[in-house]
Amino acid sequence: MNEKYYKNTPNNIINKDLTTSILQKHDATAFHTSLTKYKPTPLVKLTNLSKKYNVGNIYIKDESQRFGLNAFKILGASYAIHQSLEKTPDIETFCTATDGNHGKAVAWSAKKFGKKSIVFVPKDTTAIRIDAIEKEGAKVVQINGNYDEACQKAKNEAKDNNWNLIQDTAWKGYMETPALIMSGYLTLFKELEENLHTSLEPNIDIVFLQAGVGSMAAAGIYYYLNKYATKRPKIIIVESEEADGILLSFQKNKISTSKGNSNTIMAGLNCETPSLGAWELLKNGTDYSIKINDYYAKQAMRELYFPIDSDKRIISGESGSAGFAGFLTLMIEDEFKVIKDALEISKNTKILCINTEGNTDAKVFNEIINNNHA
Repeated sequence: MNEKYYKNTPNNIINKDLTTSILQKHDATAFHTSLTKYKPTPLVKLTNLSKKYNVGNIYIKDESQRFGLNAFKILGASYAIHQSLEKTPDIETFCTATDGNHGKAVAWSAKKFGKKSIVFVPKDTTAIRIDAIEKEGAKVVQINGNYDEACQKAKNEAKDNNWNLIQDTAWKGYMETPALIMSGYLTLFKELEENLHTSLEPNIDIVFLQAGVGSMAAAGIYYYLNKYATKRPKIIIVESEEADGILLSFQKNKISTSKGNSNTIMAGLNCETPSLGAWELLKNGTDYSIKINDYYAKQAMRELYFPIDSDKRIISGESGSAGFAGFLTLMIEDEFKVIKDALEISKNTKILCINTEGNTDAKVFNEIINNNHA
């Protein structure tokens, strides 16, 4: 068994459970389009970069331009909070745990609806990320623990203080809100129907989806299975080497907690345990699960920031670049050549990656962009 990747055999079936029934029932697009400053994020075609790697086309869905918040997370948090207030209008305080972008999104959404927010963050969260959350009006509490422990703290404090928990990872007894968040994420995939996904078959061959707890990746899988079934593109899940809970779960065939040291620049993916609500979709629609070194996240950031000739510059943060970094890993690392060959990646292959965040930590971003040895 290779420790850095797993070849899955998906059944391409959407199981009927609470998560998928909520995904089927809720269309968050109408809500998002009603928000001030809504516009679909750009789909960028990198023609010259495609030639460099000898593939047909590389497309980047650029979520760094989502509502001026520099990340896709607002799609999930805003919709879940909206739905919570539709059901219980007198909620006063929302609570969550985060590695950064989700907490900022919860804070922004709570403020928009005139509510308070409390956000718990792990011990290794940078001051810049904490400041960004606080600027959206949240009270931030930094704990002496990792992401899973921050989630447990948020869960306990929400219960003790009668706060409403808006967490993007699901566990037994807490499934509905994470599913509503996933429903919000579907908007970014539905926007692709204006360009890539206009026909009965997708105009794309392989999609690279980065994953922390796996909610965004599972939402993407649901979208492709629901729209295309067995005609869907191949889907590659990308994680950090040191936060590889999904890969380990595939290898053990059950939800498992990463044994990595959680020491990665990909802060948004620095989650130890997959979401219960995401797991069945991940199993049923993933072709390969891979884990990558921080080196490739940095290289991906630079490749997108320094475009070739007429290609458009893309500002991609450490986690935002991870899907494209997975592509680079497959194209460059000998250890992954077996996957490249199995996927038959060639000069005709069309690749889609999601830039899930921009320069959400400007200090780290600038260090990486300006130093090829960072």
